[in-house]
Amino acid sequence: MTVRTPARFAALLLALVGPSAFADDPYAGARQVFLLAYAAVEAGAPLPSAIDPEALRDYPLYPYLERARLTRALGRAQPGSSAIDDDVRAFLAEHAGEPVSNDLQRAWLASLATRQQWQTFLASFDPAVADSALRCDRARAKVVLDTEDATRTALELWLAPQRLPPECEVVFDWLRARGALTEELVEQRVRALLANGQASFARTIARDLPAERAAPLQQWADLLEKPEPTIDALLHDPKNRPVADAALLAGWTKLARNAPLAAQARYEQVSALVGPEHAGDYALALAFGLAWDRRAPEALAAFAKLPTERLDDNARAWQARAALWAGNWEQVEQSIQRMSAAQQTQARWQYWAARAAAARDDSARAETLYQTILPSDNYYAANAALRLGRQPEPHPQRLAVNDDVVAALAAHAGFVRSRELFLCGLKSAAAAEWASATLALDAGQRAQAVHLAARWQWHDMSVTTAAREHVFYDYALLYPQPYDEQVQAAAKLANLDTTLIYGVIRQESLFRTDVVSSAGAVGLAQVMPATAREIARAWQRPVPATAELFDPAVNITLGAAHLRDLMNRYGQQTIVALAGYNAGERAVERWLPTEPVDADIWTENIPYNETREYVQRVLWHSVVFGWLTSGSQRERDAWLAQIAPLATRVDGQPAI
Repeated sequence: MTVRTPARFAALLLALVGPSAFADDPYAGARQVFLLAYAAVEAGAPLPSAIDPEALRDYPLYPYLERARLTRALGRAQPGSSAIDDDVRAFLAEHAGEPVSNDLQRAWLASLATRQQWQTFLASFDPAVADSALRCDRARAKVVLDTEDATRTALELWLAPQRLPPECEVVFDWLRARGALTEELVEQRVRALLANGQASFARTIARDLPAERAAPLQQWADLLEKPEPTIDALLHDPKNRPVADAALLAGWTKLARNAPLAAQARYEQVSALVGPEHAGDYALALAFGLAWDRRAPEALAAFAKLPTERLDDNARAWQARAALWAGNWEQVEQSIQRMSAAQQTQARWQYWAARAAAARDDSARAETLYQTILPSDNYYAANAALRLGRQPEPHPQRLAVNDDVVAALAAHAGFVRSRELFLCGLKSAAAAEWASATLALDAGQRAQAVHLAARWQWHDMSVTTAAREHVFYDYALLYPQPYDEQVQAAAKLANLDTTLIYGVIRQESLFRTDVVSSAGAVGLAQVMPATAREIARAWQRPVPATAELFDPAVNITLGAAHLRDLMNRYGQQTIVALAGYNAGERAVERWLPTEPVDADIWTENIPYNETREYVQRVLWHSVVFGWLTSGSQRERDAWLAQIAPLATRVDGQPAI
């Protein structure tokens, strides 16, 4: 970035905020100036506040510019210096309780720790904004200052069941030097780590223990990391080494989940090893593993061996799913009847109770149950409509708008800041301001805030606010169709229905172009950068840099192309393609049946809860978008079709 001289930049600022250029948007000029000044700070060349024009100082986001400048100055503060601290204190006092202060508070604490200003650090510490690194710095401050509770604070950190930031190592070294980390405390932390599944790091900590004491803990880690050979070693010589009950059950649960047939082959020996008092836990883990692997007869046999009191609602649900896969409709009914009343009345299980009734030719009961769930407006309601020979049809309930309330909210200082942050692309800060502004609202005002966000085309905030207020059925409000030009172009390129593409991007990102998942998926259609590059090459499109995936046109196009590739791979089976889009091809190919199975039964037996819900929600979203655009729903044959097995071509490549 080229930084102009202060005088020339001041002239530019004054020109941009002139009163006549943006008559229809009173903040437009100041917003541009803010963005220029904010970008200068981000580029490491903050402009002096002395040149800020009055219009910028009056702009609602000016405190965010001040915060950015202070944060940058904190990053340059020298060890032992404290010149910046008075300015930070003044800002935090002026904006106490406001969202703008939180990030600065964290940055200040981190700077104080770096500069070893421990007295000030402890006096200013706020647990509400502290992350794990700052909590480590707090313990370090108490160690340096030799406070009365230094040892207690340090030991609280030591017993955390996960790896902590490097800032904690100084504290732990201090404990070791004082002889405070006894073998008992080391073992206690290792056990906490193992119970939290942190096997690798637990091994590292266990090195400080004598070999005899570490042995059962290393065995626990072996059970987590390589359960099958470790369990076999115990079965071969159960007296070889003692094993904790929790350790063996954790290893068994992992084996049952990842290799249920291997677990089944060892069940009798393991149950004899643990005794009748604990055998039920192992039988239940095995039943779940077999059900998740769609080993229906074996799963049903395992569930049947369990006493009734061991089968809670989750167990009954998977027992019912295994029965669906086996075509055992009598068992489906029995499992549902033994669920809690609350679970039985869910649309999911009313639908399957109806399917079971239809299977035994009780058409009257089936129709009654189907009719009962039609108004619930979800995947199961859509399936029920199709079973009744109808087109799925949503039941909209409009959220009445009160223009006076919406106007009052729009003028509220917190919502003004929130909107300006949104327009400036500072989405996280915008969401924090929105959350803060809604705290003082009553239920009616919060509901009207849904309309406010929608009018601002802040779609993800409109939908999430509606969900918090239990507003689910105003489809015109909650199912917007932004980026329509890009969606239409992608649909044409990939030969997909626009309703399906809209369903995917609504579920993936709630129309946020800037969202990045914890796994690194980017943008509206949540495309992984590596996958995007592969798709682009295959479709002879420009290979995008990661930053280009934030462009709706690029992202939607590549997401649609990926879905089309999956459709082609799986014989135009939309449901399988959606599952593959969410869980990946390797997973979905493990789930494909060896014989054709009804689509709803296959979907219900998807073992990943997230993927099952994903498929069902995208399908329902496509119903709503179809209803909104044409008043009817198209191409619903796939819902009642069967899912076909994966065949193999002569060249060894998978096909349908």
